[in-house]
Amino acid sequence: MICAPFLPMPRHDGRHWMERSDAMKTIGLIGGMSWESTAVYYRQINEAMRARLGGLHSAEILLHSVDFDSVVKLQKADAWDEAGRLLGRAAAGLEQAGADCVLICTNTMHLVADAVAGAVAVPLIDIIDETGKALAAAGRTRPLLLATRYTMEHGFYAERMRALHGIEVLVPEAADRGTVHSVIFDELCRGVIRDESRAALLEIVARGIAAGADSVVLGCTEICLLLDPDALPCPGFDSTALHARAAVDFALDREARRRVA
Repeated sequence: MICAPFLPMPRHDGRHWMERSDAMKTIGLIGGMSWESTAVYYRQINEAMRARLGGLHSAEILLHSVDFDSVVKLQKADAWDEAGRLLGRAAAGLEQAGADCVLICTNTMHLVADAVAGAVAVPLIDIIDETGKALAAAGRTRPLLLATRYTMEHGFYAERMRALHGIEVLVPEAADRGTVHSVIFDELCRGVIRDESRAALLEIVARGIAAGADSVVLGCTEICLLLDPDALPCPGFDSTALHARAAVDFALDREARRRVA
């Protein structure tokens, strides 16, 4: 027997038919970039929700997982406008399905955050803003950014940190930027964890501290798979964990929702 796929019936307001509690809002995730880190988001959001609410509680999540290969091709081609339209369509679909907020589950693709935010009426929770808030609260003003080459070199990340939080982002030297980028794309995004790469990144951190960094930002959502932010020689800030926590705060806290909106 062939069964037709289940299709949820729309409510009169166009949202998902299932009843949802006003006490918990639905989190929309644009993931798959890579799915290795999207899995971390899913786990951390649900762990935090269970810690906050107890029992068998978990988060209301909608996930649009894109084909990362298609996104990487757009990155390499410098086709950021097209990438913005791609993720904007994903965001609009999440909103139509009932998401009350949207997160882009990658630092690099916040280069097109404005296009994604413009595609929806619900708030976009920005990973750069959430990391900047944590740095500012800790009194850290010169973080070393470990991220993809796009995030470290395109300027959007450092400019937003400076404009919104007065934070001056440091990046590694060119050769070290190449090493970090390679570890991310050739290893972490493929599920490969190597002790040699951990040691190489720790050496880059040491050089950053020597150059004046007062903290380290794990500014790629995969780097937490390799480095423990609490085991670094200076304060570490894991953007994945901070972003996931902000999503939970939004979903549960009316005041947090007002701040983001």
